[in-house]
Amino acid sequence: MPIIVNVDVMLAKRKMSSLELAEKVGITPANLSILKTNKAKAIRFSTLDKICEVLDCKPGDILDYEK
Repeated sequence: MPIIVNVDVMLAKRKMSSLELAEKVGITPANLSILKTNKAKAIRFSTLDKICEVLDCKPGDILDYEK
């Protein structure tokens, strides 16, 4: 899939753990792992909104497109 999820990059920049992000966003660590490993087929806008809110970033900071 040409859409890449860069949650790891933002977590490193914010010095936050995956578990902490999952708790603050309200998703399971397993679902966050699926996002981080680019195995997700979709993401809800409400989840993306919450991730951006917690990480203080924009969707473009998290999502990338590569052919």
